[in-house]
Amino acid sequence: MTSIRFALNHMAAPSLAIDDFFALTKSLGIDSVEIRNDLSGNAILDGTKPEAIKQAADRHGLTIISINALQRFNEWNEARAREAQELIDYASACSAKALVLVPKNDGTGCADGERQANLRQSLTALKPMLDKAGIIGLVEPLGFEICSLRSKTEAAEAIKELGAQSTFKLVHDTFHHHLAGEAATFPELAGLVHISGVTDPAVSVADMRDSHRVLVDGDDRLDNAGQIKALLQAGYKGPFSFEPFAAEVHAVKDPAGALRASMDYLSARV
Repeated sequence: MTSIRFALNHMAAPSLAIDDFFALTKSLGIDSVEIRNDLSGNAILDGTKPEAIKQAADRHGLTIISINALQRFNEWNEARAREAQELIDYASACSAKALVLVPKNDGTGCADGERQANLRQSLTALKPMLDKAGIIGLVEPLGFEICSLRSKTEAAEAIKELGAQSTFKLVHDTFHHHLAGEAATFPELAGLVHISGVTDPAVSVADMRDSHRVLVDGDDRLDNAGQIKALLQAGYKGPFSFEPFAAEVHAVKDPAGALRASMDYLSARV
């Protein structure tokens, strides 16, 4: 049996302060975390210094695999360049290994030709910034129909065309993979896998949103177990990071118990 290398995204328990989140991670026998820059009243947005996050991670013996995320990364302009540099600097200072790159998701920039050109412009601009800091850029296609980068194939083609495989990796998100309806996976380019399930029997695939994303159990409609097994069999050796957005997951009184149950469920199926 291949063991799954789990990780924890702060979205799994967003109300916990960073030190408590790290303690939760450690209590589950997990050694890798993702921190976020979109949790109001919490690190990073609350002004927590990167050095404090590094010290907390060191104290708990954790690796920070990523900061999640530079939004609208494929809309390159002066503001985006500044934002990217600030996040890269923060990642360096807190010892995060990578920065997640999330595309525009508002129905703009979706035209054929425009999408690919915007993607290449941004990757070309980001490459020297990331290389200088020794930070990996994790490109995360989103499966939503309004997203400007839905296809892992398009992302992989751009990365390879630029000869930038040492700078950029792909995020395989099990939710977005299902929504995009794209069969291709790129285990050799994958740097991170995000896992979450959808159990609501009534919602159509086209209407699935972040609010439907729960911990994976036997009612999962996205075939997380199958996706994970296929990635492992294809040679992916990186982390599988829990990223549930649903309010009912965030309200759970015993997050450790809920996460352990999902870990056990998935571990028994690969």
